[in-house]
Amino acid sequence: MSVTDRSLKELHQQAADEAARRYEDSAAERERVEGRLAAGVRFPDSPDALAVRADRILGRGGLSPSAVVADIHREAMDLPDANERIIDLSNELQAWSFLPRGVRAGATVARITLRRDGRELPHGTGFLVSPRLLMTNHHVLPDETFARACFVEFNAQVTADNLPDTVVRMELDPGTFFAADRRLDFALVAVKPAPDGPAPGEVFGWNRLSVQIGKLVLGEKVNIIGHPSGRLKEIALRDNAVLVRLDDFVHYTTDTEPGNSGSPVFNDQWEVVALHHSGVPKKDDQGRVLRKDGRPWQQGDGDDAIDWVANEGVRISSILKHLAGLDLDPARRALLAEMGPDAGLDPAMAAAPAVPAAAPVTLPERPSAVPGVTTPPVPGVPVTVPMTESETGAQRPRVGLRARSTAFGGRQHLVFLHGRDQQEKYPDLLRLSWTAGLNRGLTLASMPTLDPEDVWFPFYGTRLNDLVSGKESTAEPIGLDRVSAAAAAEVFAAESPTGSYEQLLYEAAARAGMPRNGPATTEGFGSGLVGALHRPLSWLAARSDLDEWTIATFLRDVDLYLGDGAVRQAVLDCVMETMPTSGELVLVTHSLGTVVGMDLLNRLPDGLDPVLLVTAGSPLGLDGVNERLLTRGPHQPPRVRAWVNVWCPTDAVAIGCPLEDERWGKLTQPPVSNGRDRAHKIEEYLGHREAAQEIGGVLRR
Repeated sequence: MSVTDRSLKELHQQAADEAARRYEDSAAERERVEGRLAAGVRFPDSPDALAVRADRILGRGGLSPSAVVADIHREAMDLPDANERIIDLSNELQAWSFLPRGVRAGATVARITLRRDGRELPHGTGFLVSPRLLMTNHHVLPDETFARACFVEFNAQVTADNLPDTVVRMELDPGTFFAADRRLDFALVAVKPAPDGPAPGEVFGWNRLSVQIGKLVLGEKVNIIGHPSGRLKEIALRDNAVLVRLDDFVHYTTDTEPGNSGSPVFNDQWEVVALHHSGVPKKDDQGRVLRKDGRPWQQGDGDDAIDWVANEGVRISSILKHLAGLDLDPARRALLAEMGPDAGLDPAMAAAPAVPAAAPVTLPERPSAVPGVTTPPVPGVPVTVPMTESETGAQRPRVGLRARSTAFGGRQHLVFLHGRDQQEKYPDLLRLSWTAGLNRGLTLASMPTLDPEDVWFPFYGTRLNDLVSGKESTAEPIGLDRVSAAAAAEVFAAESPTGSYEQLLYEAAARAGMPRNGPATTEGFGSGLVGALHRPLSWLAARSDLDEWTIATFLRDVDLYLGDGAVRQAVLDCVMETMPTSGELVLVTHSLGTVVGMDLLNRLPDGLDPVLLVTAGSPLGLDGVNERLLTRGPHQPPRVRAWVNVWCPTDAVAIGCPLEDERWGKLTQPPVSNGRDRAHKIEEYLGHREAAQEIGGVLRR
């Protein structure tokens, strides 16, 4: 046996051993689930998990609306029962499209074959997740060198007439892209197109992966398509139930064989929910793997002799989160972006590239065309990045910044109004970052870019932090940096000036679809409950790209600003210190700054004409916010000629958007898709064409 053979066997055995350990560790949860299934509970999951799943089924066309109306409204049902019935219907009443959609999904699955000593050995399964990328297990393709010895075969199957189909071979291209992780047991590799041919995904299709939750619940059926033992393509349907959901893995009962390593695990809507990576072998009290006949298994017996008790897959959301954290060059990051927006890997949504200190970088001011974005464009004017404090040895002031007197002919003023949590940051760097984001969007809109020094940047971050810190009388004793977000939220609620903090939190969660009853929905679904505020916090975090701490502290600052007159007055006074007094005003606001901006419009001098208001990532849609503005309730912003409210569906701060109350008046509200874990970032919002072209259009009029 060669070293490579031994290494592969060890990797495969290691994956099986770790799966068996996780299976044993989760025995109590599995027994609970199996007991509830035996008692007739169809989906023994939390009410919140069922609600998210039902919402995804309906939102993605997984069930005919007529079937829902006919069944759900036939008898009175409360919300939990209705959600459960929707999931059940999606398993019972498969539309005719279930079959062709399955055929379409199956076309993306390929057999991985190894060349060795003049032979071609079927080795595993893989499936396309973008036009050019194929996913499989790490123990199938452990490194680039091994991948170069393999090729993939599409259409390795029989036709509807049970005749061999025409197999299409394609070579792997690990030099273009290869990423793998042993713990998550995945590998992602590029596939070469046929000579002078299209990318493989354009021929066979590819699976749109999603980082969001709600793709399956406990007790639901899953389907697997693969090449067991290297045979022609096979499918395991229906008699497969999800038993346990762990942080990064999921256990299910499915009839698979070792060759299924690297197969996609689908739900009934043919969304990939997991990467199949190992069976779970039955073991005796001594930890020995058992054969189907009950005797200890030994090397040479073959995997087909093992008594497999379950299967384990790697959750797709965990793989995507891992990929999002990789440090890749622009070309490889662009390949990941081809997986689509639901994967959360679009490089255009990543942070602006770093520019060496004091190094001017210039692009043509008006690009003739932007066929596609693979890396964020650099601003189209000379930009010098200020050195850090440690580099200059000088203390830079944290105060508001005025624009140059010559900006926009001295007649127009672009003002950026920031949100919370900016106290430790430098206004000049913030202004540079905001401008870089806007210039990215302007470039996409084929419009001239801006110089940061032409922008006004009022700065109230330090003042707000001082005021907020003064209100947190118990922050130091309880050590907010050492407790959970839910525990901190309890403190924030107790210290709310008007007792409105809890109302804000529950309203936001309700608008995000949280059921009235039931435990919280998180990736762990109800683990680590702390107090009554854990539920809305965890629901908001699960339905968005923000973590619980960000949500809790953001609402705390909004509550203090709206509830304490002294805080509001101090913030507005601080902003007014760095504002133009006459001319046309383009006011771009973000987060808490959108609330401050709405109040600010009531304080502007008569000579300052607000021609455009932009609100990004705004909580104005929450009644607990808009009812406490200086001009209470939804209303047309005073004197504003045009209003653009840009929002991202995965931004928990913008959970009340779009603003639907007609009292807000006429406004434009483009939804945008921000990058994974950057849903609330202002650079993301301004980097979209929709927002940038509105700003650029007014400034260049």
